[in-house]
Amino acid sequence: MSRAFRRRSDFLPFARPDLDGRELDMVKEVLDSGWITTGAVTKRLERDFADRIGAGYAVAVNSATAALHLALEAVGLKAGDEVITTPYTFASTAEVVRYFDAKPRFVDIDQDTLNIDPEKIEAAITPRTRAIIPVHIGGHPADLDPIDELARSSGLAVIEDAAHALPAVYRGTIIGQRRPALGSNPHLVCFSFYATKTMTTGEGGMICTDDKSLAERCRLMSLHGISANAWNRYAAEGSWYYEIVAPGFKYNLTDIAAAIGLAQLQRLDEMSTRRAQIACRYTDAFHGVGALKLPADHAWVEHAWHLYPLRLELGALTIDRADFVRELKSRNIGTSVHFIPLHLHPYYRQKYGFSPDDFPVANREFEREVSLPIYSRMSDDDVSDVIEAVLHVVRTFES
Repeated sequence: MSRAFRRRSDFLPFARPDLDGRELDMVKEVLDSGWITTGAVTKRLERDFADRIGAGYAVAVNSATAALHLALEAVGLKAGDEVITTPYTFASTAEVVRYFDAKPRFVDIDQDTLNIDPEKIEAAITPRTRAIIPVHIGGHPADLDPIDELARSSGLAVIEDAAHALPAVYRGTIIGQRRPALGSNPHLVCFSFYATKTMTTGEGGMICTDDKSLAERCRLMSLHGISANAWNRYAAEGSWYYEIVAPGFKYNLTDIAAAIGLAQLQRLDEMSTRRAQIACRYTDAFHGVGALKLPADHAWVEHAWHLYPLRLELGALTIDRADFVRELKSRNIGTSVHFIPLHLHPYYRQKYGFSPDDFPVANREFEREVSLPIYSRMSDDDVSDVIEAVLHVVRTFES
């Protein structure tokens, strides 16, 4: 007989940033300096992040959405162009394409990894296609080798949505580095430092590339299209004079946010290791439970474990996903769902006439996905509470 279930006394949130006090110390240094917007601290974060990833250049911005927008602008996306991506992602991946009055061409996902299915990309390429945006869902890298080959043979840019993928590794290469199979094709990688990510600046992002001209264009356009280190024009070594050379955007990261990022970057390995430990405990606990499908974790990747996307075998339960989420919440366990596929949202339905069956794998997997809490501040007891609650719900509602 299984032992009685013990309900935790307080609510465990789905996500929580891991701050240890060093962030406060570094922010105080910035505040005391009198320079709080984009400046030397942001430049230091760019250098340190590029060194950590092994990228030639890094450009700090105020969100991953900004990073994706700037990357598309840098490769010359225009109205009427098309960009191939997945519907199984957050809003920003496709909305940045629409900023240009260009068209996102959705491709269905691989049911195992939840990433874009490389075998379905070629059929989506048209004479108007300019780029592919693979999304590394949950921190498991997309299968990039066939994507790189298609991009090179078709003359397309590859812009990776790596919002979940720090510090993931694909076939021995950390996400953010350039891969030889791309040849000379444009390549940029966009990271997120949102509050739920492995490292955070509160809000923020980073563009990595080995192409100097692409990096310079992103940097120029991130601050109003103003040339010549405009961020420095109020410092002693700066000049009042500036020139606007393009109609840019207001996407710069502040030194206050960068100070948080520097403290977080110092602990990146520690925090990512803790996430992997939690994922391992979940996998060990849920292995062999017929009502649960475990997330993919292939030998050819090192998973970043931004998410632990559990999927329910709904035929083995007497409740649906919504009830499963409610049952966990009643046991004081927070969860989330990733993602409502974009083709199901009103804007994309009305704009392009999509129906749920247009991307059946994305639709099916969304309907049974539940993301469990996985963040480095979780204690061993927190992890045990999640495991016990999930197993109790399964035992209670097995069909």
